[in-house]
Amino acid sequence: MVINNDEIYPIRRGEKLTIPLQANNPKVVITDGFHITKPLELVFHHVHTYYFKIVCIIDDFQLMAGLAVMFVFGLLALATGFLLLKLLTAFPVLYFLFFYYINRKDFLQLKVV
Repeated sequence: MVINNDEIYPIRRGEKLTIPLQANNPKVVITDGFHITKPLELVFHHVHTYYFKIVCIIDDFQLMAGLAVMFVFGLLALATGFLLLKLLTAFPVLYFLFFYYINRKDFLQLKVV
């Protein structure tokens, strides 16, 4: 996490991070080295504590569902030999690669908890 283009905070999975801020309206950018989010400007009104969660657009359920779809279409393609089923086997991989490489700005997201 980068705040105001000068403060860098490393975050590990499942780790909570408390960041004291001196000025209002800090700009926050989340990055993993390859993906980078759009700058988000935080505006503090009356509450002095905000909770956020960093999420990936491809969650664990989608990844497992994609693997299951690949497995089922792969078995059906082997059993029937249909070309369409063989092509549909690669669809989850292409879907995930689209989000990983093409839609990089939305891959990581900062959500309010």
